[in-house]
Amino acid sequence: MAELTYHSLLMALRAHIGRARGVTASQLVGEVLGASRPADERRLRDLIVELRMQGHHVCAHPSSGYYLAETPEELEETCAFLRARALQSLSQISRMRGVSIPDLVGQMHLPT
Repeated sequence: MAELTYHSLLMALRAHIGRARGVTASQLVGEVLGASRPADERRLRDLIVELRMQGHHVCAHPSSGYYLAETPEELEETCAFLRARALQSLSQISRMRGVSIPDLVGQMHLPT
């Protein structure tokens, strides 16, 4: 029986290079497992994070799905999308806590 793993997901993503070949989470899980359940899609999202943390250029956007970056522009668009989501989350937390974002996360310092 097929299993959704780091390796099986990366192999499936290699068929989806470039935004035009993006695929939904459900479709991607189905390619690996033959069927998709909500728990499998959660596992997929966790593995996507793991792949990104390993340096793989896994892109995603609600309008195009998941894919491997074909161009530097596609990678930058995904980075901008993720940055905006992160800042939106930090903004919500800072408002709920009544503190500024720098106070919430601490000042970032460059090594000297």
